[in-house]
Amino acid sequence: MTDVLRRGRASLAFGFFAQGVAFALLVTRIPAIQDRYGVSDALLPVFLAAVPILAGVGSVVSERLVRRVRPSRLLRWSQPVVLLALLGVGAGDRVAELAVALAVFGLAVGALDASMNMLGVSLQRAYGRSIMLGFHATYSLGGILGASLAWAGAHWDLALWVSYLPVVVVLLPAALVGSRWYVDRDGGGAVEDAGRDAAGAGVGAGVGFKVLLPLCLVMTFAYIGDSTVSNWSAKYLQDVLGSSEQLATVPYNVYMVTTLVGRAVGDFGVRRFGAVAVVRGGAVVAAGGFAVVASAPGAWTGMLGFTLLGFGLCVLVPQTFAAAGRLAAERDGRPGASDAAVARLNVFNYVGFLIGSPLVGALGDAWSYRGAMLVPMVLVLVTVVYARSFGDRPDRYGVGHERPRTADVGRGSNGL
Repeated sequence: MTDVLRRGRASLAFGFFAQGVAFALLVTRIPAIQDRYGVSDALLPVFLAAVPILAGVGSVVSERLVRRVRPSRLLRWSQPVVLLALLGVGAGDRVAELAVALAVFGLAVGALDASMNMLGVSLQRAYGRSIMLGFHATYSLGGILGASLAWAGAHWDLALWVSYLPVVVVLLPAALVGSRWYVDRDGGGAVEDAGRDAAGAGVGAGVGFKVLLPLCLVMTFAYIGDSTVSNWSAKYLQDVLGSSEQLATVPYNVYMVTTLVGRAVGDFGVRRFGAVAVVRGGAVVAAGGFAVVASAPGAWTGMLGFTLLGFGLCVLVPQTFAAAGRLAAERDGRPGASDAAVARLNVFNYVGFLIGSPLVGALGDAWSYRGAMLVPMVLVLVTVVYARSFGDRPDRYGVGHERPRTADVGRGSNGL
């Protein structure tokens, strides 16, 4: 394995980590943001929904941009925009300023998420073995750190910009420096920028929505499950299972830790058993977690359910991106087909996020929160049916037919 690939893997992992920190710092300080700008309870859902909607727009735009510029270049400049927008959220004084900062954040996050996963899929193909879960593990690690920093800021009653500024000062230059070693398609950026208009025309045309539909559904269901945990675990433990307020904060932290652990070891499982077995196993474990949560007689049993959810859901999203890249490479060998497929699939990340929380809340109010937990359980179980779309041979790792020759893998994005 060349030093180019090793540096590319390390720099991309840091990009995932930085994004995890930034996103956690935003979502865990929503009450403080609401207080700073005086956003009413009625208006807050509008602001919260706008971010994933605009992120979906950013992902769609990214699909077109990468026909003309390398994904590494898109990632290089979208990550600083995300960090600066985060700082803008903490530094403004008026609601209009908050709206602009969140809009920029959402659009840039869509481009960032799409381009990160594009590079992850192409780098995995260059490696010839599963490494995608490792990237998402660093994202989880960043999320844990970001949530911890947010807790410290809230504990010490720090102004938002005071909490955000040191993070931006450290991560922004580090991300820019690390971006020098990003590695593009199949490790080499085989398509020069000057030829992208011709090479990119019709990119992904052979990878239609019908082909990607099973993976889009899996992505949506996985994020419905994830948003259920992030938005309802504390309320469920306290209001339904009768826990204390302090104990109610624990399930999401446990979920984040088990997500990190599951992703850290998940690549080894894919290499040993294949993507289909890992995805099926993850879906069954996650469904079991929801079943335990729905039937839990008390708080500690509910905690066990949320622990299982972390181990089960953690493998679905990274493997879905990898499968999309594999399908695109098989069905459309033109440069950029994989990137287009990843960008399209990434939109359903935000679809699931938008659906999950309101769905559980509406069912909880109309029926019961125990019954509401059965809905994401059933949706996650559907993934078992679609698991065959992830490829079945352990020696392929969901990354294409052949392992690229090292000689073909030589150039990163230095000097872009």
